[in-house]
Amino acid sequence: MSFKKSRKEGFLRYLILLLFFSVLLLFSLFLSVSLGAVKINLLDTYRIIFNKLGWVSEIGDLSKSSIAIVWNMRVPRVLLAIIVGSGLSVCGSVMQSTVNNPIAEPYILGISSGATFGATLSIILGLKLFTGTAAFLGALLATISVLLIATMQGKSTTSSLILSGTVVNALFIAFANFIISLGANADSALTIKFWTMGSLAGTSWSDLTSPAFIVSLSILFFWSQYRIFNAMIIGEEVALTLGLALRFYWYLYITIVAIITAILVASCGIIGFVGLITPHLARSLVGSNYKKIFPIASLLGALFVLWADVFARVLIKNAELPIGIFTALVGAPFFIYMVARSRKEVLS
Repeated sequence: MSFKKSRKEGFLRYLILLLFFSVLLLFSLFLSVSLGAVKINLLDTYRIIFNKLGWVSEIGDLSKSSIAIVWNMRVPRVLLAIIVGSGLSVCGSVMQSTVNNPIAEPYILGISSGATFGATLSIILGLKLFTGTAAFLGALLATISVLLIATMQGKSTTSSLILSGTVVNALFIAFANFIISLGANADSALTIKFWTMGSLAGTSWSDLTSPAFIVSLSILFFWSQYRIFNAMIIGEEVALTLGLALRFYWYLYITIVAIITAILVASCGIIGFVGLITPHLARSLVGSNYKKIFPIASLLGALFVLWADVFARVLIKNAELPIGIFTALVGAPFFIYMVARSRKEVLS
């Protein structure tokens, strides 16, 4: 009886958290759209968005510039922040379960360094229109390199994957720095700096289609696989006794994470720590059941990136900072806390 009561209370807590973060995200969406170099009244922001959705008929008293800023510039930017945050957070949750390592994140596959190399090469060559495509291809190349190196001795392990990712990261970063030292001018160096630190500036509606479609499908797919992720926690040998061949799912999930992360990085550059800290926060709130972790982690990741982007826009007047600065300022202390706590648990 007490077990059923505890389970019911846990599910009720999960529903309350899900509703709370959903409402908070919706409110944050409207509030963040009203903030920026040009401040727009929150009520006017509501009216413009609802008018574009067909829910409010008359906004003739608002200036065309305000309507353009809200609908054509800020709404796509905020939506991409939500998409990127959700996608990176879910990918981080997948990686931490798949490799059974609490400090794993999507970028351990070499995606960030590969994307940096591809984007740097494109920018230096003057092909800025193809920066996203070059970053995507570079990310995939790095990921394939990591997987090939990790499986050179046959069966890959978590340690071999992490070590391979470290080596490939160093190699591609070296290639990127070599290219910068040879051919970068002041303009291209500034572009590369903003890209490697993450930025949502210049986002338009056309930029949302691919990331929104891929991330939505991936979240639904991973959520449907929660039993497999729960089984990964108990280890491969125990899972085999239950009839689960985790090695197949290991490769499948890593491949999907690599593709999703490459698409997101190609859209907005490298935004660190999202896939590292938000899965931990989700687990601390709802436990280790991935049926609950994925939705909560998705919402937390969306909120994290959305507000990091807001601070990037408003902290310095008439200027914009890279998002990666703010995610690192939050993520690095959290990572230190995780390491300290894990060390304390080992010693106790």
